[in-house]
Amino acid sequence: MSTLTDPPKPAFRLSQLIYDTRYRSITIQVVALILILAALYWLVNNTLDNLARLGKDFNYGFLSNPAGYDINQRLIEYNNQMSHGRAALVGILNTLLVAFLGCVTATVLGVIAGVLRLSKNWVVNKLMAVYVEGFRNVPLLLWIILIFAIMTESMPQPREFRGEEATQSMLLGDNVAITNRGIWIPRLAFTNSISGNEAVAPVEDAVPVASGAADWLLILGVLAASLIAIRFVRRRADRIQEATGDRPKTWYIQLGLLIVPVGIVFVILGLTIVSPYLRGFNFAEGIHLRNSLIALWIALSLYTGAFIAEIVRAGILAVSKGQTEAAFALGLQPARTMNLVVLPQAMRVIIPPLISQFLNLTKNSSLAIAVGYMDVRATLGGITINQTGRELEGMLLLGAFYLTLSLIISGAMNFYNTRTQLKER
Repeated sequence: MSTLTDPPKPAFRLSQLIYDTRYRSITIQVVALILILAALYWLVNNTLDNLARLGKDFNYGFLSNPAGYDINQRLIEYNNQMSHGRAALVGILNTLLVAFLGCVTATVLGVIAGVLRLSKNWVVNKLMAVYVEGFRNVPLLLWIILIFAIMTESMPQPREFRGEEATQSMLLGDNVAITNRGIWIPRLAFTNSISGNEAVAPVEDAVPVASGAADWLLILGVLAASLIAIRFVRRRADRIQEATGDRPKTWYIQLGLLIVPVGIVFVILGLTIVSPYLRGFNFAEGIHLRNSLIALWIALSLYTGAFIAEIVRAGILAVSKGQTEAAFALGLQPARTMNLVVLPQAMRVIIPPLISQFLNLTKNSSLAIAVGYMDVRATLGGITINQTGRELEGMLLLGAFYLTLSLIISGAMNFYNTRTQLKER
């Protein structure tokens, strides 16, 4: 009786790392990694040596030093005696504000313009074409400066709202004032604030009001809980529909979950609206939207919206005409066909380039320095670096911020793309 045995395996040889396809890719990757690490080590070591020759070290202790400069537009409390770190945080929040507002507005404008560019109405079609070609072919910086100049030069001065001889009047029931110094709108405040801020009466003989981070965190928490409850209601409706074929009406339940809890919190906190009013040579109270913020917001929205319009148009054209014809055959109106049939299928083409436009808008917000809007580029990447001489540390922090923000936006949009893409069966 004979037994079969496996042939002995050949011994490993170093030449296999180059000539054997099983090991060659690993060898190339290891060599590339070593070269990259060596280059990084040389770069860091050379930088530290150059700093030492200049009498500098590498540290971030400057962030705790007093900033010594003011910031005109801010979302949190700040004065010039606070630290450079606090000033950088104010700039970061200002950047996040204009990026969020710009992305939302640009998306709305881009979707509307993209759909209207496919309109059979010649006038509408050509007007949208003029908008798209006009804005995307002119540098963004020019649009920012132009809109800022229009706001500054053509809007009325605050003194024109004063007295019986006023030539200008406030809008929306004397709640909104548009001037050459910016726009004033009402703000929300609470008579029973839990933030611990000192309550101040907006005008003489008025009830003291205050608002702070704690109040808004409570409201956001309640709103988040309401959205979670709405999601459970929708899932329950989905299960009933799958089991019976009939979907129960839940819109009133969802509306109640969205409005009632937040409304109760507003009542408990004593929500009140504080409107702006003319005091001296300027308006007081309310929320002051400076011309720099408005110019940057509008320019970013219109400029990026022109690119998004073309993305939306391409996504719609990528959907087969048979889908539209089938929807019309079922009796769907053109508007519902676009909302329910065409756009959901076009999203798989629209979202990937849309991510790039959101990233471009976020990074283009650094042009705010041209009109004096104090974003993170103007605070951390500008005044702080000039005062402290920590250009390397400041630029590294600035780059890390933009990189982190871009990765968050990209990750969120890719997650949304994964959740909404068509599932093949």
